[in-house]
Amino acid sequence: MADRVIIFDTTLRDGEQSPGASMNVAEKLRIASRLEELGVDIIEAGFPAASKGDMEAVSQVAQHLKASSVAGLARTNKEDIDKAWAAVSGAVKPRIHVFIATSDIHMEHKLRMSREQVVESAVAGIKYAKKFTDDVEFSAEDASRSDRDFLCRIFEAAIEAGATTINIPDTVGYAIPEEFAELVKYVKKHTPNVHRAVISVHCHNDLGLATANTLAALSAGARQAEVTINGIGERAGNTSMEEVVMAIKTRSNCYPLTTGIDTTKIYPTSRLVSMLTGMIVQPNKAIVGANAFAHEAGIHQDGMLKNPMTYEIMRPETVGVSSSTLVLGKHSGRKALNDRLRDLGYRLSPRELDTIFTKFKELADKKKNIVDEDLEILVSENIMDISEMFILDTLHVVSGNRVSPLARVGMIVNGKPVEKESTGNGPIDATYRAIADITGTESEMLRFTVSALSGGTDSQGEVTVRLKEKGLVALGRGADPDIITASAKAYINGLNRLEYLKRHPVSMGDMI
Repeated sequence: MADRVIIFDTTLRDGEQSPGASMNVAEKLRIASRLEELGVDIIEAGFPAASKGDMEAVSQVAQHLKASSVAGLARTNKEDIDKAWAAVSGAVKPRIHVFIATSDIHMEHKLRMSREQVVESAVAGIKYAKKFTDDVEFSAEDASRSDRDFLCRIFEAAIEAGATTINIPDTVGYAIPEEFAELVKYVKKHTPNVHRAVISVHCHNDLGLATANTLAALSAGARQAEVTINGIGERAGNTSMEEVVMAIKTRSNCYPLTTGIDTTKIYPTSRLVSMLTGMIVQPNKAIVGANAFAHEAGIHQDGMLKNPMTYEIMRPETVGVSSSTLVLGKHSGRKALNDRLRDLGYRLSPRELDTIFTKFKELADKKKNIVDEDLEILVSENIMDISEMFILDTLHVVSGNRVSPLARVGMIVNGKPVEKESTGNGPIDATYRAIADITGTESEMLRFTVSALSGGTDSQGEVTVRLKEKGLVALGRGADPDIITASAKAYINGLNRLEYLKRHPVSMGDMI
């Protein structure tokens, strides 16, 4: 039967220590609520002694949450512990997390304390914290560089003093997986009362091994993983929660473990943390990166279209991503291109596909990512023989901040001149209403974009519209130094393409 791993999230404490990732109380509350929905067991909300703001944030989180434990970090002195308890005391399940450094380099140069003094301080701090709550965690800072026998000695004393969780941090990201697993095993074997506490690990990513070290430690018997969303944290960051959880879920044959995380909420949580901290997730980040479920290589795309499991070891929906993405670029193959065209509603013959594929490759050499609009333009310019049923003849617009916009449009419809005028919310809206009146069409505007083809106030503007009518979707483009004229041209161009699609139901299927 699988063992349960406790997920201890420190995004709000260690994660916030990332340069530039500071959060206010309201932002911490939003993230804490999302972490609780995600199923996080323990949320370390901050370091109350660090500042009044941090103490207030921890207090607010403690009072707000209904299911998750809330932890406050403290050094082993009474003042820190008093502040930590004041902050977490309103929680349904409060935890005080005390720590002191145990490596020789830290004890000598930072603490200026002997081993005996460090043990005494740890024991005194734990006993004091135990007066407030039964849930006390003890961390031996820089454990991975500490003397193993001294580590076991202080853990034994900490458990005897009342610690219910002992944490083995790789504070500076120095450990490697095999070594870290051996450290956990050593602590288990040489700490006589270790069975009375949960063994936790807290890894940093300075060598890019935080997740690997954490998984190795879990295999060796640790049962609490201290993590952050997106792996944010000091220096190179912390163990990434999403990576640990999904490694356990995906490789259950290697890790007979479970967590309480609702994995379908991972991606939305990642987006929220990224937005509130301002820390962008790198595109190739495992699980939550923009490219995590994106495929461009033709061989990969062909395999994905036949069976997604050929190149994906987990379904994107499992982590809250809507679907995989086949990115069209210079490495894409004919099959992926045809599949995307069919999604857009274009059913091309083999000869037509050959033509578009050639043009697509030429465009892909110039443009990194090919979007749907690019494909529609390729098809319209190289396949569609669009006879212009609608032609713009004249356009006169009156607009200003003290007049109602009015457009008078003259068009040639099936060779006959027609003129109409209309009002609208603005000059373009008035123009479009007049054109719709003249053509008798009822298309829905799905998208309207404007861009400049060159710099300066006299540059030529390009307008792109996406229209939908009776299940058919078409793209329209227009360019002119006058942006209203460019808009009219784009709209009419789109209407002509819709008319073409209506007349060619065999070669062009219904748009999706």
